[in-house]
Amino acid sequence: MTRILMAGALALFAAGPAAAEKLSLGAISDYLNGLDTVTGTFTQINGDGTEQTGTLYISRPGKMRFEYDPPEETLVLASGGAVAIFDDKGDAGPETYPIDRTPLKIILAADVDLTRERMVTDHTTSGEATVVTAQDPENPDYGSLELVFTGPPVTLRQWQVNDAQGGSTTVVLEEIQVGDRLADGLFNIQINSDRVERR
Repeated sequence: MTRILMAGALALFAAGPAAAEKLSLGAISDYLNGLDTVTGTFTQINGDGTEQTGTLYISRPGKMRFEYDPPEETLVLASGGAVAIFDDKGDAGPETYPIDRTPLKIILAADVDLTRERMVTDHTTSGEATVVTAQDPENPDYGSLELVFTGPPVTLRQWQVNDAQGGSTTVVLEEIQVGDRLADGLFNIQINSDRVERR
């Protein structure tokens, strides 16, 4: 299944008579800074080849929510400078850690500037896609984020988190909608902790 999914993604990027022009880092930064809210479904490909699906919510700056489909029913929130992971048992409270120690802070930052010195370590094209690998220039040991865009118009298609432990997780975005109003409670770690405990 993983091979089929990745083959489909490559076919999407390779479609068309010729490779697309590489999107500039400035244009990609402007696109990310222009994103207010994002809602959509996703397929996550884990480092061991297993897959999970779910619904994604982003409210920039600083907020993200992954709702995983059954049977997982895991919930991951980014809010208030922290990432909280609620497992499907919900009996031990969420595992939390600072979002500044994750590569996702790059796209959740209030001001995304991929032109900063040492921010981008790779900037290439692959078929119709532009692929950017970025890191925190002050803390490259925290890992990196590989972002895949198509365009123009610039559109984020997927990302791969490469963590400090050498693991990688790929998220392929599907059915994305931009600009929908999202309630603050979706991202509130305490509110969601209370809800999980009441299950």
